Amino acid sequence: MRRRDFIKAMAGGAAAWPFTALAQQPPTIGFLSAVSPGPFAQRMAAFYRGLNETGYAEGRNLVIESRWAEERYERLPALAGELIERRVAVLVAYTDAAALAAKAATRTIPIVFINGGDPVRAGIVPSLSRPEGNVTGASFFGVDLWPKQLSLLHELVPGATVIGLLVDQNLPDAIAQVPAVQEAARKLGLQLVVVQARTATDIDSAFATFMRDRAAALVVSSGALLTSRRKQIIALAARHALPTVYPFREFAADGGLISYGNSVPETFRQGGIYTGRILKGEKPADLPVVLPTRYESVLNLKTAKELGLTISPLMLTGADEVIE
Repeated sequence: MRRRDFIKAMAGGAAAWPFTALAQQPPTIGFLSAVSPGPFAQRMAAFYRGLNETGYAEGRNLVIESRWAEERYERLPALAGELIERRVAVLVAYTDAAALAAKAATRTIPIVFINGGDPVRAGIVPSLSRPEGNVTGASFFGVDLWPKQLSLLHELVPGATVIGLLVDQNLPDAIAQVPAVQEAARKLGLQLVVVQARTATDIDSAFATFMRDRAAALVVSSGALLTSRRKQIIALAARHALPTVYPFREFAADGGLISYGNSVPETFRQGGIYTGRILKGEKPADLPVVLPTRYESVLNLKTAKELGLTISPLMLTGADEVIE
């Protein structure tokens, strides 16, 4: 090679190198949530498993920037803006509020939501099968299970005629579904006491209302606030000897009486899979919203005994899991 050609080749290689190195930088995804990370470790582990199944792992070929609003919902728009400034390749949003904040912040960056309500009713997507635009995700549809949860509670405590319903006020879809559960209660001959909670302090006040109105049992709605405060709720239910049905297995595992719902970790895993597929080039509009396919009931027998409840053999055999 002639000296002049050699110098040109070296110069061209040097000029191209920074762009090649930049292209090899791992992509960054942003994770936005309305709550705190601590109570959701199991769910996040499932999200990481979904990413791993598509070939991505944090620290190897992926960077994850997380922003947790820690129940200060007013912070979500600013936190979404921070992640956009980081030029994330995908924005993952847990809870309806986080998804709506992400959607308001960008129409170009792909968004994968993970939520517990109906994303159409919440205004996150126009259709489950054709989400359109830059948004898709996975939902565990916890709110729609209230009538079944109420029926289970009625079977557990047949003498109870006044039932409390604790609703996460931060979940608009939950508030919209209250009339449906009121109708289900009416058909069972039950009176429903509905209390909404927006903060942890509201939860204490809610139990005072249930006791004042002589509720003999309780249904706890889905929602990130109530899930993150599940130990507080379980302790209050125990203190007031209030048989309670919960939306997720995590509650029964932590000492709650019974839960009925779908597998939330599976929903988070699907969110991780969708994130990986979008990183590989698929478009959110081509990915239908993932819905739950399996429901499970988990009964905490120790708590039932502490409450003095007699569990029928039919309910014992019907439970997917019994915690001794």
